[in-house]
Formats: sequence, C-alpha cells, structure tokens
Amino acid sequence: MQIDHIFIRVPRGGEAEATALRAFGLTEGSGNTHPGQGTANRRFFFANAFIELLWIENEDEVASPVTAPTRLRERLSGDANVSPFGICYRPSADQSAATFATFAYTPSYLPPGMSIDIASDTPLSEPMWFFFQPATAPESWDGTRQQPLQHTIGLQRITDIAYTTGDGHLLEITFDNAAQGLQKDFRPTLPLIFRYSE
Repeated sequence: MQIDHIFIRVPRGGEAEATALRAFGLTEGSGNTHPGQGTANRRFFFANAFIELLWIENEDEVASPVTAPTRLRERLSGDANVSPFGICYRPSADQSAATFATFAYTPSYLPPGMSIDIASDTPLSEPMWFFFQPATAPESWDGTRQQPLQHTIGLQRITDIAYTTGDGHLLEITFDNAAQGLQKDFRPTLPLIFRYSE
C-alpha cells in the first residue's frame, strides 16, 4: 500500500488553516463536496498524494444511515479526544489490497459498483484508516482532474508520515526525504509539522 491522501479535521470552511498552508508556500488546488456524505474540503496536491482539509457541510447527510458507520460525524465534531486525521491508502506494486480488516462504504458520490474500504473497529482516538482501490497519484491525473503540483516552497512528494498522541494529536509529514532537515510547525492552527528540504 502507499499513501493516497491525508485528511485533517478543520472548522467549516477551513479558511485559517488553508491560509497558513498558502503562507508557507503551498499552492491550493480545487476543493469539492461529497453529496450524500455531508462533508466538504479544501485540498493541496503533491506528485504522489494530497492533503485534504475536511469539515462537516451537511449535518443530516453526515448522520445518515449510509454515512453513520464511517463515524465521520464523530471524527469531524471537534472533540479533542478524537483524532482529527484520516489516512487513505491505495494499491502499490506489491500490495493490491488493504492490510487491515475493513468494511465496504458505498457513498452516493462514487460511481456504481465502487466503494471505499474503511478499517473496522478503529478507536476514535486513532486516525481513520481507509483504502481506495481505484485511486492513483495526482501526477498521473489528466484532463479536468489535473491539479497544481508546483509550490513556491518547492515540496514535491510525501515520503513519510508519523502520527503521535500524548499532549494532543500530531501528524508529522516528511517531504522529499527532508535531506536538509528543515521543519515547519503549524500549531496551534493545525496539529501538523512538515519536515522538508528547499
């Protein structure tokens, strides 16, 4: 498996959080909504993955019988005890299926016959782990799906992530192997640290 994208819970609209990422030197791509699921996002794309700022857009939809098993409502509620992260994987050359137990989630915004495999029985204190079989790297997208992959700060690829708990939830994302050992801490705006090279 390889990382497809990472979501981070933000308040509705995610304006302060997106502003912090843009001020650092990231180029924002297009956002979208998830009809029937009740969520919406803002997104920042890299060659091999993307970061998604995610919030509840429609309370009725996120609480619907279809969406409820995902526990997105609980995950995006803002409870400090609940992990604000989700990690989505896609197939790799040597791993074509999820390595954790899953259940199939079939939101209405996906084409017929397509589903997302969500990890079963994951505590809310941990990130939401899920797997999307058809996903591909943003650098391979074409036509109307193309997104900006160039950033003034020079980041190109996500090469590692580390999730920690303790004094709050924290995600550290390494770009391009961080050969120069640079670091950007986005707290308190986002529970996020970037490790990178320019």
